[in-house]
Amino acid sequence: MKKLASVFIAILVFGCNNPQIIKTEAQEFIDAYTEQYLKYYEESSNAEWEANTEIIPGDTTNDVIARRASEAMAKYTGSVEVITKAKNYLKHKEILDPIQIKQLEGILYRAANNPQTVPDIVKKRIAAETEQNSKLFGYQFMLMGDSVSPNKLDNLLGSSNNLEERLAAWEASKEVGKELKDGLENLRKLRNATVRDLDYPDYFSYQVSDYNLSTADMMSTMDQLIQDVWPLYRELHTYARYELAKKYGVNEVPDMLPAHWLPNRWGQDWSAMVEVEGLDLDAALKDKNPEWIVKTGEEFYKSLGFPSLPKSFYEKSSLYPFPDDSVVKKNTHASAWHMDLQNDVRSLMSVEPNASWWETVHHELGHVYYFMAYSNDKVPPLLREGANRAYHEAVGSLIGLASMQAPYLKGRGLIDKNAEADKIAILLKEALNYVVFIPFSAGTMSNFEKQLYADGLPKNEFNSVWWNLVKKYQGIVPPNARGEEYCDAATKTHINNDAAQYYDYALSYVLLFQMHNHISTKILNQDPTATDYFGSKETGEFLNGILEKGATEDWNKVLKESTGEEINAKAMLNYFAPLMEWLKKENQGRNYTLPESI
Repeated sequence: MKKLASVFIAILVFGCNNPQIIKTEAQEFIDAYTEQYLKYYEESSNAEWEANTEIIPGDTTNDVIARRASEAMAKYTGSVEVITKAKNYLKHKEILDPIQIKQLEGILYRAANNPQTVPDIVKKRIAAETEQNSKLFGYQFMLMGDSVSPNKLDNLLGSSNNLEERLAAWEASKEVGKELKDGLENLRKLRNATVRDLDYPDYFSYQVSDYNLSTADMMSTMDQLIQDVWPLYRELHTYARYELAKKYGVNEVPDMLPAHWLPNRWGQDWSAMVEVEGLDLDAALKDKNPEWIVKTGEEFYKSLGFPSLPKSFYEKSSLYPFPDDSVVKKNTHASAWHMDLQNDVRSLMSVEPNASWWETVHHELGHVYYFMAYSNDKVPPLLREGANRAYHEAVGSLIGLASMQAPYLKGRGLIDKNAEADKIAILLKEALNYVVFIPFSAGTMSNFEKQLYADGLPKNEFNSVWWNLVKKYQGIVPPNARGEEYCDAATKTHINNDAAQYYDYALSYVLLFQMHNHISTKILNQDPTATDYFGSKETGEFLNGILEKGATEDWNKVLKESTGEEINAKAMLNYFAPLMEWLKKENQGRNYTLPESI
């Protein structure tokens, strides 16, 4: 009987021209796939959670469990049967509903990362990814003979005025790259081999295709973003060189910024350079406990009309840092997790009472509330994700920006209500975050990974090419010679375990300013540089209108309908226009060392 049924289904899939029967059969396939996918997804999520929150050097138990769960997921999602059926149903796009087409395309996209036409390669890739992650986050950083946490290194780079101390911390942060170079080369080989079996030329092209763009189109978009912000970035770079030279007592201003002068390990955020008088959030938070920061972040979303976080969020999340000397380690890169594509939402953080984690908490909860919003009956589980990957980051970063603006901080009692903070100083601090990030994300990171996966970058050029890109796009140079024994690119977590998609973040910053401009000017009627979203139900309704759709609609359509615009950097540039004029005056007589255009 089962055999006859299979034959009947085969006839329908491959030969039947009855539209209603094809639609029905396609839906039955989608439903059956979804049921199994949710099972494997949850099992894999839980295994990955344990592997990221309980890393014991030398103990591979959790890694083995995570690898096996990922292998089971891969075996199902990339099965020949799944690929064949999805491809054949997609031959009937003119018959299927748009929501069916989107789900089938998603099924095929997932299959391309795990095709069981090359099961041995997929299995090796999963094992290599698990091992690389464990090496990165199980690594014991050492500073002056003492074990230190990544948070300690970051805090030191954000605050120390001693160049020798800064150099030691910066160098210590890069040592882990030596342990990751071979693994990165192996991952490049395996990732490319995996997706090529479903006709993608390389892993970078595969990831870019999620936007319905080619690699050339995506890189052209990245180039345009850099061109748009370059005049402002050039002013910021000049300002930073002179101000940091003064801060560190260096008489000769360097042409390029030494990497260890900057308050971030990768030079992606320089905002700690600026302290805004009357807006010292670090001082305001130093006596708060980390739980208070998380709860206050939740209150922000609730004030907009979003629900409370589920009780399980606090029970199951890993929100606070382990002691520096803890034998057990965890992934220290903040992240949000949708464990079952339904109600189990969590966050992995290492929250401490400072301004950086204040912003990060608001950002990560943006992801969590996105999960919760699109986990509704109108969004099939297979489409419970952002309108595109950049949307998820845009929402998080949007709330991160809003959480740092003076009116909101005054309303929360964190700064004096009568304090009159310097508006230019605030804009400068923000630009040293948001604008500085674009050349790093759209330039350095995206070009390195494009060269790595699409252009076959030789292993013996990993470090030299990385630093050439850092110099070209960021105007930053290493403090000393960095030979090919190092792999400084791999010290950035995304190179290893969130590969070939860092352009997501560049796009997200453009999107966030477009959304922020709409909220501030059309809903709140407030100056975009000084807003307070807190308590605005209309703002919550606007955001929820985007979030609750998940990936059911084209991302361009979602943006156009919500803001009336197509994607562009105009809102970001308008936001910082007063700062641009101030910087031009401040930099008069100073030597510009970056080219006028790139």
